[in-house]
Amino acid sequence: SDIEPHHYAGTPSAPGTLHDADRDALTLPLARRALEAGVPVFAICRGFQELNVVLGGTLHQKVHAVEGYHMHKEDPDDPLDVQYGPSHPVTLVEGGLLARLAGADEAIVNSLHGQGIKKLAEGVTVEAVADDGLIEAFSVDEAQGFALAVQWHPEWRATENEFSSAIFKAFGDACRERARERQV
Repeated sequence: SDIEPHHYAGTPSAPGTLHDADRDALTLPLARRALEAGVPVFAICRGFQELNVVLGGTLHQKVHAVEGYHMHKEDPDDPLDVQYGPSHPVTLVEGGLLARLAGADEAIVNSLHGQGIKKLAEGVTVEAVADDGLIEAFSVDEAQGFALAVQWHPEWRATENEFSSAIFKAFGDACRERARERQV
């Protein structure tokens, strides 16, 4: 489902667009509260979009309909291995968290989203950009702890992908550190 556009002052959705008002009502305030409390946050796909909206950014409702961007959606008729398989490269920003975790300046990611960032929220740093210029990852500058958002699905076969494994290890390390801090 897509985030309802009234959350980011967007125009009404096209007829037939799937929304989940209950999810929006839960996840948008929860994401803000998690950041405020210093809880490690790893936002994936719709979570990436939610975090951008929570922080004041906006979305393209249909990236593929915006001139200059290519199709980022999967073909639902394809087998899951194809839908979630490698789709396009992203450039990892030099000196950023993802570039450090990858040990490289580029990664190949999957792509299963219709919405994408139109206006990036203030107070975040771009971590990765698709070959068509679409922002694909960002970190939250003033977060008390780990706060990373990625547009792709690193959880798909994560143990078979060194880059995905490194991201999840960094998130897990942050969660363990947070748990240790709370026990003191």
